[in-house]
Amino acid sequence: MTTNPKPNKALKVKKESGENAPVLSDDELVSMSVRELNQHLRGLSKEDIIRLKQRRRTLKNRGYAASCRVKRVTQKEELERQRVELQQEVDKLARENSSMKLELDALRSKYEALQTFARTVARGPITPTKVATTSVITIVKSADISSASIPFSAAS
Repeated sequence: MTTNPKPNKALKVKKESGENAPVLSDDELVSMSVRELNQHLRGLSKEDIIRLKQRRRTLKNRGYAASCRVKRVTQKEELERQRVELQQEVDKLARENSSMKLELDALRSKYEALQTFARTVARGPITPTKVATTSVITIVKSADISSASIPFSAAS
């Protein structure tokens, strides 16, 4: 039976089919520093050292892979959230654009009506045939009302 010549650290020796191997949990093996690992490996055979270092590397790689998976899922969720926000913004801007197009069409038709009116005014006075009949009726009615309240002799 071989034991560790320096019993300073918590390196335990176990007997299994004539082989000495340190009893370290996977968590201990992964979390210890290289310096601590090297201290634990003193006095062990080259095969045991290689096996423990390979086990440590395998466990660390598993940890890295797990953290990469978590990071990838987190990034995917964040990108999906951003995509939804941007799609909502695009939809909102499309609605605003449609509303502004309607407003622009209304303003364009008003502008064209004003231009048409300005052209008719620039050509000369409006002829009686172009006056709307409702305007004539309104003018006549207002003239009838004002003359009715004033006696005829006083109005002349």
